[in-house]
Amino acid sequence: MAVKKNTKKKSTKKDNLKLKGIKGILVNIKKFAVKAKDKFLEVYKPYMLWMCFPFILMDVFTFIFGLNISYTNYHFMSPILFNIAWIFLFVGLTLSFKKIINKIIYLFFNILFLVLFLVNNVYFSMTKNFFDFSLVESASEGTPYIIDALKACNVFVYITFIVIIIFIVMGYRRIPVIKKNNYKLAGIVVLIFLVAHLLIPFTLGKPNKDLTWSSWRNARNIYNSFNESNKSMKVSGFFEYSVRNFYITFLKSDVEISKEDIEFLDSAFSSGSKHKNRYTGKLKGKNLILIQLEGTDSWLLNKNDTPTMYKMMNEGINFTKHYSYYNGGGSTFNSEFAVNTGFITPLSYTRNAYSFNKNDFPYSMARLFKDKEYQVNAFHMNYGEYYSRNVNYVNWGYDKYYGLLDVKEFSDDSYRLDRNLVLDETLNEKMFPTEGNFVDYIIAYSGHVPFDNTRDVCKLLYDEDTQKRKDAGEEVEFVQMSEEECVRRQSSETDYMVELIIKNLKEKGLYDNTVIVIFTDHYLYTLTDKTILDRYKNTSNNLINNTPWFIWYKGVKKESVKKVTSQLNILPTLLNLYGINYNVNNYIGEDALHGNYQGIAFFSDYSWYDGNVYVEGGEVTNGKKISSDKLLEKNEYINYLIKKNDLALKYNYFKKNSSE
Repeated sequence: MAVKKNTKKKSTKKDNLKLKGIKGILVNIKKFAVKAKDKFLEVYKPYMLWMCFPFILMDVFTFIFGLNISYTNYHFMSPILFNIAWIFLFVGLTLSFKKIINKIIYLFFNILFLVLFLVNNVYFSMTKNFFDFSLVESASEGTPYIIDALKACNVFVYITFIVIIIFIVMGYRRIPVIKKNNYKLAGIVVLIFLVAHLLIPFTLGKPNKDLTWSSWRNARNIYNSFNESNKSMKVSGFFEYSVRNFYITFLKSDVEISKEDIEFLDSAFSSGSKHKNRYTGKLKGKNLILIQLEGTDSWLLNKNDTPTMYKMMNEGINFTKHYSYYNGGGSTFNSEFAVNTGFITPLSYTRNAYSFNKNDFPYSMARLFKDKEYQVNAFHMNYGEYYSRNVNYVNWGYDKYYGLLDVKEFSDDSYRLDRNLVLDETLNEKMFPTEGNFVDYIIAYSGHVPFDNTRDVCKLLYDEDTQKRKDAGEEVEFVQMSEEECVRRQSSETDYMVELIIKNLKEKGLYDNTVIVIFTDHYLYTLTDKTILDRYKNTSNNLINNTPWFIWYKGVKKESVKKVTSQLNILPTLLNLYGINYNVNNYIGEDALHGNYQGIAFFSDYSWYDGNVYVEGGEVTNGKKISSDKLLEKNEYINYLIKKNDLALKYNYFKKNSSE
């Protein structure tokens, strides 16, 4: 027996020697992991499904609500893997701590993401874009319209919201009673999560770092840049999207400009050849009034609703294939930004246009006209703090931004009527100076939501119309107007403002020497009833963004321009008309009246239209045939323009340029 005992001891000692080194460590880790897994499942398995279910529902319902998004499908496991990792973290931490603490942890994660679930899907229901944290900067601008957004939301969002709350309560009630904190378990949960989170992006493949038109289609590129909400949600899932979007927007540090980017920008903004055409200097010395319409869609310019603008459009230079760039947030200001600077909201990273108020724009419209001794002012209903207009407009070189609510107190809602931008004495004096040349940038408002004659603009106009009928001796009973009726009536208010502008120009002797340029900020995406748009325009793709742009002045020769344009063409076109010398490479768009301009507009998902073909996902989805070489050439050109736009803004290129 003694021999056997000694033999056993020697054998045990030998086994222990074998377990030394890296192999021994791995074996012990494996044993610990198996033991921990068995114990964890034995204790917590009955509770885990109930605790996971609310989180699973948040992502599943978000995925279902977003099924109808029209863009390239990405068939990857990453969204599922990210969701598993995040839910593992939420539930794992909950089960690592004792009573009270674990319930607080569980409720914290549930409430946080439940709120984000509601925000994302309400916003998506209205705009077909998932919520982006960069929109928080404009939250005050949209606050008055939250109720309208909630009303317009798909009712199933609220039903699922309630269902998820029920499952949160059920999961909460099934949290086990844990007598002491298990910090070791919490550490293991966090470690496993971090390793998984580090590895999951590799399932998206390798990023494409080259300058090719199709870089945006690369799933890993989409995840790395996180520049477009819908695609980012598609490759990452609800929880990863929410956390990473917050990180990209608020926490990610600025990246130093690379040598390659500097070389690209220096080449892109090199001195271009100056061109002249039959329009060059045609409007030299004239005053300029730019009127940016609020949501006044192409079908709203007609004889009945907007007779003044309709007449001007048909008498003037009318750009019939004009498209307003829409980016899902801050689209009104994005038009202001594009027309004034020649750039648009970046597509390859998350930043709204109004956040560039510290960038240098030495070639903005205001600065170039001020160099010609023009007075340059902007006018709008809202306070200067909205979209930081009071800062941005000064940064662009304006003398001042005049907000109606900044200069006058109102006891009612009449400030919402566009006519008051002209009727207010203070604004009127600045808008129509009788000495020297001037540029006015007027931002309309009356076409804004809600479209309901029980409140806001439509109510003001309905009450006014009703009172006129009563004064005429009619007996009038309240009639609920349809959404379309309100839209049409509100657009007529903006038309009335234009009528007042022309009247003032005549009265003050400015009519003969003033040019009026009218364009719309975005198509009428704010309609609750989308079938209204279906009746009046192509809504099948981004060509829904077709909006008015025309130039009118006394004696203008009627002309219909059929080349495709966007907001990016407005500034260079006007500069040439006014005979202002400029470097054609300083802008993203071109002079739309130049004979060599081919005509093209691109959109936030990299799709584009040139009047002949509509290209989405790099392929022709509508229009005439095009050779593969020509298609590749234009795809690469669009990618080049977007990179030029985004890098110039990201690195504040003109500050570098002007300091040399």
